[in-house]
Amino acid sequence: MTSTDLPAELREHAARIRDCAQEYGLDFCEVIFEVLPFDVMNQIAAYQGFPIRYPHWRWGMEYAKLSKRDAYGMGRIYEMVINTDPVYAYLQESNSVTDQKLVMAHVYGHADFFKNNFWFSRTNRRMLDEMANHATRVRRHMDRHGAERVERFIDTCLSLESLIDPHGQFIQRPGAEGSARAARPDEPDAFEPRRLPAKGYMDPFINPAAEMERQRQAHEERLRSERGRFPEQPTRDVLGFLIHHAPVEDWQRDILSIVREEALYFAPQAMTKIMNEGWASYWHSTLMTRHFLEDSEIVQYADQHSGVVHMPPGGFNPYKIGLELWKDIERRWDRGHHGRSWESLDTLGAREAYDDGSMSGREKIFQVRRVYNDVTFIEEFFTEEFCDRLRFYQSRRDPQNGGERIATRDFQRVKQTLLHHLTNRGEPFIAVADANYMNRGELYLAHQWTGLEVEAARAEQVLAAINTVWGRPVHLQMRMRDSAWLLTCAEPGAEVKRERVTDMTPMPVHVF
Repeated sequence: MTSTDLPAELREHAARIRDCAQEYGLDFCEVIFEVLPFDVMNQIAAYQGFPIRYPHWRWGMEYAKLSKRDAYGMGRIYEMVINTDPVYAYLQESNSVTDQKLVMAHVYGHADFFKNNFWFSRTNRRMLDEMANHATRVRRHMDRHGAERVERFIDTCLSLESLIDPHGQFIQRPGAEGSARAARPDEPDAFEPRRLPAKGYMDPFINPAAEMERQRQAHEERLRSERGRFPEQPTRDVLGFLIHHAPVEDWQRDILSIVREEALYFAPQAMTKIMNEGWASYWHSTLMTRHFLEDSEIVQYADQHSGVVHMPPGGFNPYKIGLELWKDIERRWDRGHHGRSWESLDTLGAREAYDDGSMSGREKIFQVRRVYNDVTFIEEFFTEEFCDRLRFYQSRRDPQNGGERIATRDFQRVKQTLLHHLTNRGEPFIAVADANYMNRGELYLAHQWTGLEVEAARAEQVLAAINTVWGRPVHLQMRMRDSAWLLTCAEPGAEVKRERVTDMTPMPVHVF
C-alpha cells in the first residue's frame, strides 16, 4: 500500500508555513496532511472528505461523477480539509511543490476558521470517529432488517436532510415549567392589557374599559385555541420533530438521527462558504506572496491563484467574493473608511482620499472572522462602493441565444439577490405548525414567506417522504407565484393533491 505520509521536502514546507501562520495570529488545531493519488482522493471526496461513510448508492454515483470529471479534464481536486480535531487535510499526489505550498497555506486558513468562527463552535470535532460509528450502525441495521429495506429508508431520510434548524443549537429555549405557567390565564398577572400613557382623570377616555376587556378576551381565546396545539410553537427542525414523535421503529429512528446529525455537522460550512473560502484564499495569498514564493514559481502560482478566484460571466465564485471582501475590510479599517467621520464626507473623491492612518484592518478582519456568517457578512460589508469597484451585476439568460446578459448593475438589486440565495442556505423556511391537524393525527407544515418560493416538484417529493415517516396524511401550506397553495399527501405512493387557497382563516398558522 502506498504511504500517505508527507515527503521530507513537503514536511519542511508545512512546518515553515505553520510557524509563519501562527506568527500572523492564526490559531488552529493540529493539522495532519496526507498525500493521496487521484483515485483515492476522488473516493474520499465522494464521501464528503471522510474516509468512511455509511453504505449507500449515492457515494458510488458521486465517485463516478468525480472520476469522469478528472478523465475528461473538466476539473480536479487540489485539496480537501475536514473540520475535526486534529484537522485532516488531503493533498493531491500529482500537485507540483508550488501547488502543495499554496494548498497547505490555504488549509491553515481553513483550520483557523473552523476553530474560531462561532458557527462552528457546536460542531462535533470527533466527527471522524462518529462517521465510522454511523457506518457500523447502518451495517448492523442492514444485517437485521435487509440491505434493500434500510437503503430505501435512507433514501427517504435524505430527502429531508435540509429540514433542520441550524440556529436551533444556539438558542436557549424556556423550560416546560415556564411554558405551562404562561399557558394558564387564571393565574394572577397572567395578562395585562396594553394601555396608552394617560393622566388619571383621562385614563377612562384614553383606555376605555371596553377596549381593555376586548384585549383580555382575545388573549384568553388565543390561549384556549393554543392549549391543544402540538407543538405549542411552530418548529423549523422538522427532522428533529420526526425523530421524537414519528411512529417509526427504533432502527428507523436511529437512521433519522444519523442523517440529522450529519446534516447539522455540514450546515455551518454552507452558512459560511464565502467567508471561509475567502479567508483561506486571503491567507494563502498573503503567506505565499510575502514569504514562500520563489522567483521561479511566480508564473505557476499566478496561474493557479487566478484559477481559484476566477469568476466567469454570470457565475458565482465564493473564493473570489470572499477574498475581495476580506481585502476591502482590511483596506477600509486601515484608512478609516468607516464610521461617522468618513460617512459625513460628501464627495466620492474626498472619501477615497481620506486616510486617518488607523491601520486597524488586520485586527478588524480577525474580529469579523469570529462572529459573522455569510448573510451578516454580506449585509454589513457588501457596500455600494465595493459593488461599484468590483463591477458586480445581476445577469439573466438571453432567450435568443441562451447566453448570459447583464440585467442590472443596481446595487440594491445585486445585494438583495446575493442575500436571497444565501439566506437559510437558499432553502425556503418550512416548519411543523400542527401535528394533530383537525384532531386526526395529520401533520401540517407551513411555509414562512421570506422571498424564497417553494419548488412545487421538490415539495411533492419531500411531502411523500414525510408521509412515509409520519404514517398519516401530511399537508404543506405554501406560497407560490403570489398565491397560497395547500399540498396534501394522503398516503405513500399517492399523487400529491394541490389546492389553491383563497381564504387563509382556517389555516392553523399564518406567521411564525
